[in-house]
Amino acid sequence: MKIASWNINSIRTRLPNVLAWLKAQQPDVLLLQELKCTDENFPEAEFKDAGYNTAVFGQKSWNGVAILSKLKIDQVKNGLPGDDTDEQSRYIEATVRGIRIASIYLPNGNPVDTEKYPYKLKWFDRLIAHGKSLLAQQRPVVLAGDFNIIPEGRDCHDPVAWQDDALFRLESRRKFRTLLNLGYTDAFRVFNDKDHQFTFWDYQAGAWPRNHGIRIDHILCSPQAADALESCVIDAEPRGLEKASDHTPILAQFRA
Repeated sequence: MKIASWNINSIRTRLPNVLAWLKAQQPDVLLLQELKCTDENFPEAEFKDAGYNTAVFGQKSWNGVAILSKLKIDQVKNGLPGDDTDEQSRYIEATVRGIRIASIYLPNGNPVDTEKYPYKLKWFDRLIAHGKSLLAQQRPVVLAGDFNIIPEGRDCHDPVAWQDDALFRLESRRKFRTLLNLGYTDAFRVFNDKDHQFTFWDYQAGAWPRNHGIRIDHILCSPQAADALESCVIDAEPRGLEKASDHTPILAQFRA
């Protein structure tokens, strides 16, 4: 079973790229983030024609997450538990072939001297609490998406340049480690220990051709899912396409 994640940075703008990538890679499940559209404007028909069922939690102009699956999607849950006042569409969770899978778009948190950074940290606390409750179910769980966290210095082209950014501040990285320490595995690092492996390159300052990127898109696995993990790779090719997202897909293969 192949599970992929991709922050698409506007599904309407990138739809041709996504459809072409689905045809080429044939993932069983694709998790999307930053849809930037409402549920009603999501291109469900186009994905159905491509052989995918959809579950969508959209938001006009901002945020938005989705699960695409060749298989049946069951027990869909929109929104991260823990704050009934949170109106941002950043989390959707469902069951696909017995695996509990979540598509996550964690808050960016910048600028750090505004309310955006406390919101990021509180959101992360909610994710940690919910991730712990999922582990208690003793089932395969995959938490994947744009975490807006650079885990280590080797996950960015210039750690000094990022040291005060919300994505790399120590407090942010501690939250990520707390989630991992619950028992989740960073799937990519199981198979790749190389430095400077990135999933995001900014549109500015020639970041893509100069490979000035960061690794902020992650696939995290519960012990049950990690036991079935066979591979995990970053597919950088879509970042070089015309009208590309500033993110690129990450894919994990699991034994059925």
